[in-house]
Amino acid sequence: MNKKCVVVGFLGVHLDQPRKSRDRWATWRPSVAICQQDDLIVDRFELLVERRYSKLADQITRDIETVSPETTVRTHSISLQDPWDLEEVYAELHQFSRDYAFDTDHEDYLIHITTGTHVAQICLFLLTESRHLPGRLIQTSPPPGRGRSKQEEAQAVQGTFQIIDLDLSRYDELAKRFRLEHDEARSILKRGIETKDRSFNELIDRIEKVTLATKAPILMSGPTGAGKTQLAKRIYELKHNRRQVSGPFVEVNCATIRGEQAMSALFGHTKGAFTGANSARAGLLKSADGGMLFLDEIGELGLDEQAMLLRAIEEKEFTPVGSDQSIQSDFQLIAGTNRDLLMDVAAGNFREDLLARINLWSFRLPGLCERRADIDPNLDYELHQFARNTGQKITISKEARKAFLDFATDPATPWRANFRDLNAAVTRMGTLADGGRITVALVQEEIERLRSSWRTKDAHGDGEVLASCMDESQIAELDRFDRVQLAEVVRVCRQSRSLSQAGRTLFAVSRKAKAKPNDADRLRKYLQRFGLSWDEVALS
Repeated sequence: MNKKCVVVGFLGVHLDQPRKSRDRWATWRPSVAICQQDDLIVDRFELLVERRYSKLADQITRDIETVSPETTVRTHSISLQDPWDLEEVYAELHQFSRDYAFDTDHEDYLIHITTGTHVAQICLFLLTESRHLPGRLIQTSPPPGRGRSKQEEAQAVQGTFQIIDLDLSRYDELAKRFRLEHDEARSILKRGIETKDRSFNELIDRIEKVTLATKAPILMSGPTGAGKTQLAKRIYELKHNRRQVSGPFVEVNCATIRGEQAMSALFGHTKGAFTGANSARAGLLKSADGGMLFLDEIGELGLDEQAMLLRAIEEKEFTPVGSDQSIQSDFQLIAGTNRDLLMDVAAGNFREDLLARINLWSFRLPGLCERRADIDPNLDYELHQFARNTGQKITISKEARKAFLDFATDPATPWRANFRDLNAAVTRMGTLADGGRITVALVQEEIERLRSSWRTKDAHGDGEVLASCMDESQIAELDRFDRVQLAEVVRVCRQSRSLSQAGRTLFAVSRKAKAKPNDADRLRKYLQRFGLSWDEVALS
């Protein structure tokens, strides 16, 4: 689909003014000339006009319509007391950028910086650079006059144009405005939490810069509960506020969809494509058209789904289940994972070409244990969220707060589920707080509850896995080292489709040193040491 071309520019009080009314067609006038270019079709001209020059604006509008009947001219009244006052001009244009209904899906915008005062041109540049005006800069130039006859001059009044990049120095007041914009963007990405961890703040600054500069896929890794989903939503909110996306935010946890269900959920299906397909389904990729698609736990997708996803990312099209016709969808992808996808590639569980495509911008979100300096502000955030969700204001005494933070920031406190553990702790304390006040006694009770929960997981996590394929006497004979290692082997086996696939995952590094790796045989012999077979482990 061809997009419409829309030019935004000031009426040139001097440059657009013809020297003589009867000879105006022999004069280069930028706003008219931009609509006379042979290789630039302007569908609409948004003409910014100071109120006192409305008569000239009417003349220029008529002239544009004469030389370019396909161009619609719309005038916008701009009220300026002093067109050379930097702050006044910037404020007026900034307001225009907020009020104007940009439609970047269907229209391309060219910001004309030839007309208007130098201050106006600088402001247009800065607003375009910051994406408040979501377009490109265009500059028009008069034809060279030296050595031309009058006839040649009359034939060349359209002049030339070029798309350019400018490098202008910042003004102090404008720099302050952009710092405010940056702080606003950072606040959106951090959910308004004044985090103190320097490395995390640097990470957020980099994500902000990438978010506003590109539509390329973004890969976010990190442990479960580190906040990947929340950050993906904040990235969408930031891009939506800057008019870089207009479609919806679509989220899917890939671990919850398997096989044919995954194909149908992601790519849609036609009516009758399979048993139970009583009606057609658009699919999540189509639903995300024009917006953002967040695929959490992308490493859980099967290889077939990965192949179709790669095509959808590269070609902006895919084929629904049961259809022989491709459909299009243009979305930005954010992928989340708590797995080592490089290891998955080595084990044959993840496509190397897909990882290369989504790994252009990769960010690892640290767990709560790596951001202990941020537990204090996050505690306030969770208390605020509890009050917002329940309508009950909760406070915490000074002593209780100190007791909780001493425990929370202790290096020995594991925070296994990261921010989910913190959220659950605040929710429990808030629910049990008499009179809306969290006391030291309540904090101590919650601390013991968390410690007990983590001890239980440590004691029974591996034991439960092994108990499903071994009896108690066999488990009792295992050394602690063998117990931990064997439990992990069993987990990998159950996540794999075959003995060979499990072997490739478990021996992903050491197999590279072997000329003829036989991963299945190595794994089979390992299981035999404990009296186990593949069928017993995989099916139990």
